[in-house]
Amino acid sequence: MSAPPLRAHGSSSTDEAGGRSAPPSASSGGGAQQKAPRPWGEWLLAVALLAPNLILLIIFTYRPLLDNIRLSFYNWNISSPRARFIGLDNYREWFTARDTGIIVWNTVVFTVATVIGSLVLGLLLAFLLDQKLRGRNFVRSLVFAPYVISGAAIGVAFQFVFDPNFGLIRDLLLRIGQTVPDFYQNPTWAMVMVTTTYIWKNIGYTFVIYLAALQARRVELDEAAEIDRASALTKFWRVTLPQLRPTTFFLSVTVLLNSVQVFDIINVMTRGGPVGNGTTTMVFQVYQETFVNSRAGYGATVATIMFLVLLAITLFQVRVMDRKDM
Repeated sequence: MSAPPLRAHGSSSTDEAGGRSAPPSASSGGGAQQKAPRPWGEWLLAVALLAPNLILLIIFTYRPLLDNIRLSFYNWNISSPRARFIGLDNYREWFTARDTGIIVWNTVVFTVATVIGSLVLGLLLAFLLDQKLRGRNFVRSLVFAPYVISGAAIGVAFQFVFDPNFGLIRDLLLRIGQTVPDFYQNPTWAMVMVTTTYIWKNIGYTFVIYLAALQARRVELDEAAEIDRASALTKFWRVTLPQLRPTTFFLSVTVLLNSVQVFDIINVMTRGGPVGNGTTTMVFQVYQETFVNSRAGYGATVATIMFLVLLAITLFQVRVMDRKDM
């Protein structure tokens, strides 16, 4: 009996019906399949949706930013049609000016105090009003209301609150036998006044964001903590706060950027004073140099330095957050 004919290596096999099967494809045997190219319609839809936003960003954000950086190298009176190129002279002047240290210190103190105060008080209010309390929706509205009111209007209202002659703070302090500080003559108390006013206005923003994060947290973790008989403080510190880390990071960035740019409250309540630069911050200095002293180039220099500092701080925050997530 003769042996069956040998089949050549790599030849295609035949099926039981005697037909020739298809040769093995490159994607068989677990190989990665190539994705089909996206149709042109999807690309056109993406461009149509993104183009308006990109155009607006370029016109109203990136172009003014580049113009501001360019202007910082010029000496320009805002009322003059011509500007004179002076290189880095504006930067040298700012770094060697006598009042620069005071203004930077005021900016740091105001920003740190408002960021920490807004985050802490907003979180405590959100945690309190997340409980089942009677009339909590009305109280939530009251807490959020100052955030949507104009900063200038709040500044005018709080001028009467802090007035050392007939203000609400004066009345409360006299009732408990305390002396009334002069908020409009003492630079330290003036900074306390504008900082407190801005925290009161901004607390509604952090409150709403934290409240939404608390309502979206994982309930099973709270139930597990209750089963383990964890105390309220341990539950808050070990279970609730870790779930709020992304929200805290988001708020720390946004509140920081908003706090550095506060102008209306300071302008209405103290106009950068008292005693010279008592409450003058960098953003108020930009306004003062550009529109009061008519030194647009020097004002652009301060704005550029603010931008670079905020960019560095934001990148640092993002990097720290990425490391914690790893």
